[in-house]
Amino acid sequence: MYNPEILRFARFFIAFSGCLPPLKESSFGVFTFRKRRGKSFAFVEGEKGKRERAPCNRLGNYGIIKPTTTIYDRSRKKENGELKVTLSAPCHFGLESVLSSEIRRMGGENVQVTDGRVTFDGDENLIARSNIGLRTAERVQLVLGRFEARSFEELFQGVRKIPFEDYIGRKDAFPVKSGWALKSQLHSIPDCQSIIKKAIVTRLQEAYGVHWFEESGPTCAIEFSIHHDQVMISLDTTGVGLHKRGYRRSSVIAPIKETLAAGIIDIAHVYPDSQLYDPFCGSGTLLIEAAMHAMRIAPGLRRRFSAEKWSWLPQKVWQQERHRAFDLIQRDATFHAYGSDIDLEAVELAQHNAKQAGVDARIDVVQRDIKDFLIPKEKGVVICNPPYGERLLDMKAAQEIYRTMGKVFGQGFPHRYYVISPDMEFERSFGRKADKRRKLYNGMIPCQLYMYFKG
Repeated sequence: MYNPEILRFARFFIAFSGCLPPLKESSFGVFTFRKRRGKSFAFVEGEKGKRERAPCNRLGNYGIIKPTTTIYDRSRKKENGELKVTLSAPCHFGLESVLSSEIRRMGGENVQVTDGRVTFDGDENLIARSNIGLRTAERVQLVLGRFEARSFEELFQGVRKIPFEDYIGRKDAFPVKSGWALKSQLHSIPDCQSIIKKAIVTRLQEAYGVHWFEESGPTCAIEFSIHHDQVMISLDTTGVGLHKRGYRRSSVIAPIKETLAAGIIDIAHVYPDSQLYDPFCGSGTLLIEAAMHAMRIAPGLRRRFSAEKWSWLPQKVWQQERHRAFDLIQRDATFHAYGSDIDLEAVELAQHNAKQAGVDARIDVVQRDIKDFLIPKEKGVVICNPPYGERLLDMKAAQEIYRTMGKVFGQGFPHRYYVISPDMEFERSFGRKADKRRKLYNGMIPCQLYMYFKG
């Protein structure tokens, strides 16, 4: 090991005379620079005196290399023969606990929850499993690196240090697709996209020894986030958002997003033997998501994902996970759903979508006004997304519907009711205070999930 006193003495002479060979300090010890074929290499003096050659960035003839603050999630690193990855899944605000429970059930480790996002660790199979099986995630991102950046130079250098050549092939397309910045020195999204793209190109040019990339191969979309000057760089493994299940080709006005519907279904505790009712079924999203949840049908079985085309991720991983998802389907579940809507076009669309999803045998849909909604004798759960003034009707008409709901739902056998609405006065119109409320977002509209489950 080196002597710090000797190193400081050497730097003193370096600064004033320039007669000594350049010395650097790192977390490994002392090393000197050599240049070969235009690249700088460091020859590190290890504990046993062994000199190891490692590429690095030359910071000048003299000075100190400070230990980097960059944290790299070396997703390609193998431990005990298994590929270890760090993944991140964004979700609707308010559904973080639901998503984190999903991830734990499918084998995610080191699960960390933040606002609108859940980060977790796993193996290469978890990339496919989470894409195929997660119901409430918007997409699945492969985390490549995290570091602090307060300037464009720090952003460039931090991105450049990430080993993109481990993930992006010579002909692969690598657009810097999307990103956001919040409470950070760097706030211009277009400028950050440009800097990140330039840094990736520079890194890949050094790795592949080329100056131009045709980007004609599979897409490896780069995504970034900057929060309190902390940068996270990731690869989008999903492609089209996970809310695109593949069964809904079109929709009537004011649909509820599939991922949000799945979250509400989970909160409402729908089981394989449940009976579910939706008197405002629209295109049938709540009915279909409930049937898939009850029968344990993975939402991603009918679609493809961007990461399936990546050369470094074996195809057998996707085959194994699809077979696993098929084996988990509970075909003996007794679940059944009943939907109704005043709009005949919506009823026909709901029936079509249920057939596309393969659950039409478990769903009955009829045309019916809310005032004619019948409370069945069998105990079940009512989940609905009634129309509201902000999107479909004026507020007075929406409140009249809420009053009708209160009258109809109060008759017959006691059921559990879950109603999502942006109207803060819903309880007054409905005629009963909710047993519990939960704040959610339907698109960009803040809503409340009003829950009635006490008899």
